Amino acid sequence: MVQKSDDNMARAVGRRKTASARVRITPGKGSVMVNGRDYKEYFPLKLLQERVLSPLVALSKEKDTGVSVKVSGGGVHGQADAVCHGIARSLVEWNPDFKPTLKALGLMTRDPRAKERKKPGLHKARRAHQWRKR
Repeated sequence: MVQKSDDNMARAVGRRKTASARVRITPGKGSVMVNGRDYKEYFPLKLLQERVLSPLVALSKEKDTGVSVKVSGGGVHGQADAVCHGIARSLVEWNPDFKPTLKALGLMTRDPRAKERKKPGLHKARRAHQWRKR
């Protein structure tokens, strides 16, 4: 069995709401592939594309880093945030000197907000029935 060298590669998992992204970073030509497609094709909105690249742009690594992502679950915005979180974590695993810069921008923190469950006797998690006098 051939053992692959992991000297030039870093892996990490990023999460947001119910979305989970497995990220692999290697030295490369700046390509970002999400589920086998280019990230611009997978995330057509410019806002989401910028969100995905924000950790690489913050460190000026967008031209010399190859990123491969497998993302599942959640919606498009949650997936974009999960990919951003995964890229930031894998960059820190690759080089721990990047952590202060990424942490200052808030890219290392996993956003814990998620949908609250519906409670019995209510319409939604907190929405109660409308009161009426008569």
